Amino acid sequence: MSQELKRAIEESYRVVVFTGAGISTESGIPDFRSPTGLWKKYAPIDFQEFMASADMRAEAWRRKFEMDKTMAKAAPNKGHMAIAKWVGEGKVSHVITQNVDGLHHVSGVPEDKIIELHGNATYATCLGCGLRHELDEVRALFETSGAAPDCRDCGGIVKSATISFGQAMPEKEMERAHEATLGCDLFLAIGSSLQVFPAAGFPILAKRNGARLIILNREETDMDEIADLVLHEEIGPTLRTAAMLN
Repeated sequence: MSQELKRAIEESYRVVVFTGAGISTESGIPDFRSPTGLWKKYAPIDFQEFMASADMRAEAWRRKFEMDKTMAKAAPNKGHMAIAKWVGEGKVSHVITQNVDGLHHVSGVPEDKIIELHGNATYATCLGCGLRHELDEVRALFETSGAAPDCRDCGGIVKSATISFGQAMPEKEMERAHEATLGCDLFLAIGSSLQVFPAAGFPILAKRNGARLIILNREETDMDEIADLVLHEEIGPTLRTAAMLN
């Protein structure tokens, strides 16, 4: 089956890769939605709750730093590296990701090739002025005061640069993903349940626009029936073989 994937990529001129949590679980990062996922331990905090309550903001940061103990140990796996190789070869035009772990960046994919639909958990931003805040700085302030930190420039609310429940999707990234999807002749969905919309609409858009759709996921998805090729296999080893990585 890896050979079928390899051949499909070789025959395509412009591939878009779409990744979900499944590619990063092989790096040791738990997913969110499974029965043992992070949301079973830490129920998500709605964006409106975060904005309205200083106590909820402090709780959000407490959970964030607790989860970061796991995320900090993670490194790109062979799946990430295979995608980075295809990007470097000019086969993959963009990587659209639902993940917030930043592992595509670490794997060597250039920033302008990555479209993060749900943001990035490796830094924070001020919701008022947009100033970037590094997590080490935020953690030091939080551990000193026990309170959610304010922006050092404008005094606004600082939040992890991820998209929370109830928070609007990033317009620029959604537009970039839409354009990339319409420009591809092969859309490769990897490690996603394809249940979370609007992100999960991109495979459908690609298929309707005439692109081939390939789904690589350990479990069945609701879109398997419309895909041209479905691979229910381990992600890292499958991509490693297809990309001919050592």
